Amino acid sequence: FHRQLDECAGDLAATGDLARQTGLRLTMHPAHYVQLSSPDPARAAHGRAELAVAAALFDGMGLDAGAVLVVHVGGMYSDAAAGRERFVRQVEQLPPPVRARLALENDDHLYSLEDCLWIQRRTGIPLVLDILHLHCLNPAGRTQTEALAAALATWPVDVRPKIHFSSPRTSLRAVQRRTATGAAGLGGLRPQMPLPHQHSDFLDPFAVIDLLRDAQAGGLRPFDVMLEAKGKDLALLRLREQIGQFAPELALLVG
Repeated sequence: FHRQLDECAGDLAATGDLARQTGLRLTMHPAHYVQLSSPDPARAAHGRAELAVAAALFDGMGLDAGAVLVVHVGGMYSDAAAGRERFVRQVEQLPPPVRARLALENDDHLYSLEDCLWIQRRTGIPLVLDILHLHCLNPAGRTQTEALAAALATWPVDVRPKIHFSSPRTSLRAVQRRTATGAAGLGGLRPQMPLPHQHSDFLDPFAVIDLLRDAQAGGLRPFDVMLEAKGKDLALLRLREQIGQFAPELALLVG
């Protein structure tokens, strides 16, 4: 697949044209194995290579600066401060076209918004605020509006910021038990309690309404919201319906 992007140049250009015609903003969240904070030089280099290919994919579509590659800092490897430093050094090694597409997301249990702001001040990478992650990990005790304002301010004036929104799963679910050898699916089902960082199928419409109203009241700049829900498009359609019912004055914001 080493020449796949070149071989698919025509298809990529056509896909980019289609995205522009339909008003779609395309972004990407590379997989967890992109670990720029890793102390292993080979693993960090693999992460840089993955990001370079992803950036080339967007370049092949002719996408503008709004098409970002959203990454996490990565693992702590027993020292969060050293991990942040390594992340910064790895970012500095990226070619400018790749670095220009990066955006950094706060974690739910490792690197907080404060850590990401520390990195942003040293790299200029804009921040994608994940609202659920903020509720899970917020050592500074920032309000949602304060955090949102801080994250939006990191974006260039000519690029619309984006954030992530999800609701925590609250339902009990059944998962496959694992056997003594670690194999799944052979030991029957067991109940799993909901975890606060897990995404629900649908979205809490009142939390979304509060977010939008807070942003309006705070005079914050416009931003895109990527919804993270297991229900995918059904979750968006349901949310539109509910906002139209409970906050019709906001309906145009979720078109």
